[in-house]
Amino acid sequence: MIRGIIEASRRRGFAPAASWPGEERRDLISSAQAIKSRGQIPIIAEIKPKALGRPLTDEEVFAYARAYADSNACAISVLTEPSNFLGSLENAAIARKAGLPVLRKDFIFDLRQLSEVQADLVLLIAALGVDLNRFIEAARERGMEPLLEVHTEEEMDAALKTDAEIIGINNRNLNTLEVDLKTFERLAPLAKQAGVFLVAESGVHNRADALRMMRAGADALLVGTELMGRPEKLRDLNRI
Repeated sequence: MIRGIIEASRRRGFAPAASWPGEERRDLISSAQAIKSRGQIPIIAEIKPKALGRPLTDEEVFAYARAYADSNACAISVLTEPSNFLGSLENAAIARKAGLPVLRKDFIFDLRQLSEVQADLVLLIAALGVDLNRFIEAARERGMEPLLEVHTEEEMDAALKTDAEIIGINNRNLNTLEVDLKTFERLAPLAKQAGVFLVAESGVHNRADALRMMRAGADALLVGTELMGRPEKLRDLNRI
């Protein structure tokens, strides 16, 4: 799957470098800590058009972003990959109007992609084999904090050799698409020793799953599919 997405992206080409005002970056960690201080689970709520099987209108994107903000999400993740995930760069710009930190979620393999749209955070996937230190530095130069995603012990080891402050452990295998919450439980102890901010990605369907990930050491959860059909479910998931 990964190879096909990258090839499709190369054929499509890159958007012209966007210009955006030098606004202060919205910080995920402080946002998550504020949510947790109120006795709630910090959740990065995702706008994931593929879960509905169709692209979203601009109005729908903003409605989701607003609903997530009203339900106390700590940030919004926006899929911007168009071919497989039906996302768009415009969706990230629209979602940011809701006032929360926005994570651009895509398959970033070329430095030029980092200039395509404004976001507060950008997903960097260790499995893509890019120079992690170089991409982390480039993202920060553009005003975005990297969320470095891993799925294996080897990827975690590579991530911990960088100065990434936020690491996401994806419970989904991007090659087989199988999901196993034990992935986070296995890898989290390695990262907690390093003091990084940990995000549990994929596989959270209910409060039991959410609490399980928090007990395993998550500082925040990334939830997408479960919220697309019913955004208000966020209020149920983030109760401790």
